Amino acid sequence: MTRSLTVDDLVHAGIALAAGLLAAFLLRMLLRWLARHAERTAWRGDDILVEALRTVAPWAAVAGGTASAAAALPLTRAVQHTTNQVLTLLVILVATVATARVVADLVRSVTQSRSGVAGSATIFVNITRILVLAIGFLIGLQTLGISIAPLLTALGVGGLAVALALQDTLANLFAGIHILASKTVQPGDYIRLSSGEEGYVEDINWRQTTVRELSNNLVVVPNGQLAKTNMTNFMRPQQQLTILVQVGVSYDSDLEHVERVTKEVVADVMTEITGAVPEHEPAVRFHTFGDSRIGFTVILGVAEFSDQYRIKHEFIKRLHRRYREEGIRIPSPARTVALQQGTVLIPSQRDGAAAADDMITGRPV
Repeated sequence: MTRSLTVDDLVHAGIALAAGLLAAFLLRMLLRWLARHAERTAWRGDDILVEALRTVAPWAAVAGGTASAAAALPLTRAVQHTTNQVLTLLVILVATVATARVVADLVRSVTQSRSGVAGSATIFVNITRILVLAIGFLIGLQTLGISIAPLLTALGVGGLAVALALQDTLANLFAGIHILASKTVQPGDYIRLSSGEEGYVEDINWRQTTVRELSNNLVVVPNGQLAKTNMTNFMRPQQQLTILVQVGVSYDSDLEHVERVTKEVVADVMTEITGAVPEHEPAVRFHTFGDSRIGFTVILGVAEFSDQYRIKHEFIKRLHRRYREEGIRIPSPARTVALQQGTVLIPSQRDGAAAADDMITGRPV
């Protein structure tokens, strides 16, 4: 000490420390009030910023009060310098952690808003968090008077050896970045791989992509393999898609009547069933003269891939019921074998009524 410690020094130091603690308490109360108001807004960014300030501001106030208290005491220059360095390092540490959390949450919020789902692309979140923590670490070393130039040089040389040792890991990392940057696959998309796996993309991290099947099983695919394989994305370029349902009616049906009734059923399904597209225009396309029926395709619109099962289910039920009410017959194929003069004739596939008539009249099939 440069001089002896007095009661006034202790009083001044105590007042400074108490002021710092009081300021930390008031700031925390103020930021808690701001957090409640931020929750009412639609933008999530203000919640993230207020939450970060709730972490940094009280600690900064405490550090400021402690520094003022140390300045009021008759400390030696070395002790005063060490105290200031420790307090500065503490503030840098808290600010770095809070900044890393803010940046990571903002990146997660942006990825979620662009993909339109609740999933997350943790590869970007982890990269940004690591970068912010690394910058804060270097600033802390510089504050302590440690030169970071030799450290950066050593990291550059060691990075080459690490890159050679972790070729597969780095390949998956850059493949994941490429997949997300090119927007071929985003969290929430429904994809089907050439190997047969299909489902919703849950997450794309630094090494692998997680796909959740409709049965809620998880399929883990390395990013490098995902970038190489053939893949169908059912949600791009748009989430809505059309599905085809094959139907057939007997040859004695009035096709104009069949088309009108089918379109009415399609219109009802599109407007009443959840997951359908109400603005979808009913479409019926006749295409085949079959063995026992005239085949046609009904085109339905669905909001997303998983909705098609419910839409098909309701459409087939309603179409079957409406055809029965309208007297439209859907023939069921049947295979019959007729015997004539001890010879087995070639089997043919015809509808049940026509085959029965042939058997009764004795005509060869």
